[in-house]
Amino acid sequence: MSSQAVGPSPDPEVPDLPVPSDPAQLAELLVRGELSVLGRLVQASNATLLVRLELDGHAARAVYKPVRGERPLWDFPHGTLADREVAARVVCEALGWQTVPLTVARPTGPFGEGSVQLWVDEAEDGPLVDVVEPADLAEGWLVVLQAEGERGEPVLLVHRDEPELRRMALLDAVCNNADRKGGHVLRGTDGSVRGVDHGLTFNADDKLRTVLWGWAGEPLTLEERDALGALDEELAPDGPLAARLDPLLRTDEVARTRERVLELLEEGEMPDPSGRWPAIPWPAL
Repeated sequence: MSSQAVGPSPDPEVPDLPVPSDPAQLAELLVRGELSVLGRLVQASNATLLVRLELDGHAARAVYKPVRGERPLWDFPHGTLADREVAARVVCEALGWQTVPLTVARPTGPFGEGSVQLWVDEAEDGPLVDVVEPADLAEGWLVVLQAEGERGEPVLLVHRDEPELRRMALLDAVCNNADRKGGHVLRGTDGSVRGVDHGLTFNADDKLRTVLWGWAGEPLTLEERDALGALDEELAPDGPLAARLDPLLRTDEVARTRERVLELLEEGEMPDPSGRWPAIPWPAL
């Protein structure tokens, strides 16, 4: 099950206000809008709240992750996960992609500062990551691994073979995503593919754990190489992206991000599991 499930039906007591179409106005709504908590996403390990924001005749639903609701981890500095959520969106924007929903740093809220990410209404046309029996493997799906089901039957972990999903896999390699579960991969009602939950990213140690290994070892496309080349320039110490990431990440984490970009360009292919740590998060879905 997705950690961001389909949202509840609109409250008839709440006015039906439009979502801003202008990106800057939408970001302003997430940062400054009046925030009302609608509920908690109980599947998440950290405090993750579904909220409604309203400002100047506009409204939107979003996911609010307060810093004070983060559980301590041994391998990530405490109180930094919200900033990592924002950093993932910043890098995604620098690549010219919309893979990560709009995510901002919110200085205030009912539980203090945190990240706020625009809600994704999910389509009902099936998952993008799944577990199937070998006989049910269909065209347009890539196999990640073979395993056994609950009754010992052979099963396959698979994901769709789609360009937007491949972009997500490459973004995860750049951001060193340690927690790309199947439930973090959503198809919006507009047909777009979006990835959520980027708190466990940008660690200086290699920690890539993902269910999106279907393209492992495939050559990078020209478009992907161009995007990574531009990202490398922006991540230079005096580059604009490095400056945007400076308040969100440690200096060594920004430097390591650029090193990962250069490694991808040098190898010229989508990454393979290293074999030095678990390649897939648990649970996978």
